[in-house]
Amino acid sequence: MKKASQNNSPNKPNKEKSKIFVWTLFDFANTSYSIVIVTFLFAVYFKDTICSGKSVGDLYWSFGVSISMIITALISPILGAIADHSAGKKRFLLFFTLLCIISCAALYFTGEGTILLALILFVLANIGFEAGLVFYDSYLPELTSPKNYGRVSGYGFAMGYAGALITLAIAFPFIQVGMIKITFPISALFFFVFAIPLFVVLGDTRKSISISEPYFKVGFKRVVYTFTHLKQYKNLSWFLLAFFFYIEGVNTVIFFSGNYAKSTLNFTFQELALFFVIVQTTAILGATGFGIMADAIGQKRTIIISLLIWIGTMILAYATSNKDYVLIKYFSDLIHSELADAQRYSFYIVGLLAGSVMGATQSTSRSLMSKLTPPDKKTEFFGFYSFFGKSSAIIGPLVFGYVSFLTDSQPTAILSISLFFVIGLTILMKVKDPKIVNIN
Repeated sequence: MKKASQNNSPNKPNKEKSKIFVWTLFDFANTSYSIVIVTFLFAVYFKDTICSGKSVGDLYWSFGVSISMIITALISPILGAIADHSAGKKRFLLFFTLLCIISCAALYFTGEGTILLALILFVLANIGFEAGLVFYDSYLPELTSPKNYGRVSGYGFAMGYAGALITLAIAFPFIQVGMIKITFPISALFFFVFAIPLFVVLGDTRKSISISEPYFKVGFKRVVYTFTHLKQYKNLSWFLLAFFFYIEGVNTVIFFSGNYAKSTLNFTFQELALFFVIVQTTAILGATGFGIMADAIGQKRTIIISLLIWIGTMILAYATSNKDYVLIKYFSDLIHSELADAQRYSFYIVGLLAGSVMGATQSTSRSLMSKLTPPDKKTEFFGFYSFFGKSSAIIGPLVFGYVSFLTDSQPTAILSISLFFVIGLTILMKVKDPKIVNIN
């Protein structure tokens, strides 16, 4: 026994670190899709080229986002329950990863006027990306102990933003010469290559249970049971409700920041690339720093700090987008620049602030969810986590798209999003710190 202990103990931390690295590498891979398709290049290309720059493009884009999120929200809890029961987590993750990659690459064939084709491919790609996260996120409790959830989750998001930076660096030469469409299959290839290690190294920890009923029926029954008994987990219920509202704001900013900078502030693609480099860089620092902070002062307090920064960022974005506001006039005088230039420069500051909490809010929420979730229902409950996150992303983009279309003012639309952060923050106050009390 002593000999076995001597042989195995030193290797255990290294093995754990290796698995954590492989897990974070998937974040490194899939953020290439997020930055190129969701946040930056395709999002702008969709309105600017496919919709010919018309304001209705915001509304069409919001439809695509919301439809993909509705479908993902509906299937995520059932998929999570099935994966828990059949030990099929990795298989489901592989299926949705390939769905995302193939659909993402096919966006190369879109162009001016191909609105329906573009929306169909985007919806399929986004379902693949978002549904896959249900299974990816549920690996976290298996990789490390609860006291390290915050930093490990933060490492994942930091790796993701590092992947986004490298993807932007690869895409930049094509952006400079206007070859935007080629970046879509490049993003897909990047995702494919760096996702491979997870499927080689990590496995399912549970054995499949032999059952007589179809898996979807079993999955649906488990979801209904979990939902009806969710009141037994009051702390978890309050958190999911708070998460529903504040992640609404985060998702909307992610989906519309590129369009906002291009349409309202007249950013060029090169300026947008620089803007998102700033966002991704601060996001790496924010995800890592806030992850360490979460383990030190608690996930709840860390999320509260991030939401306060979000609210301030939304107000700043609105105030610096309106030429009649004293703030932007003062900033213009301070840097001795024209108002239009001052607006663009100020948005870099907005990006810096948003980036610092973008990954932090998501990673800390993931680690808090890991602490609140019963170990034997981790994938199923992460399915509900995904359900609340994805269903919230239905409303925010629609609100932004509708307000933008109705008022023909994106600054007004982005100010309306701050309300979601305020509501989420208010509800989060009811959540008890899991470091202090029992989760039930």
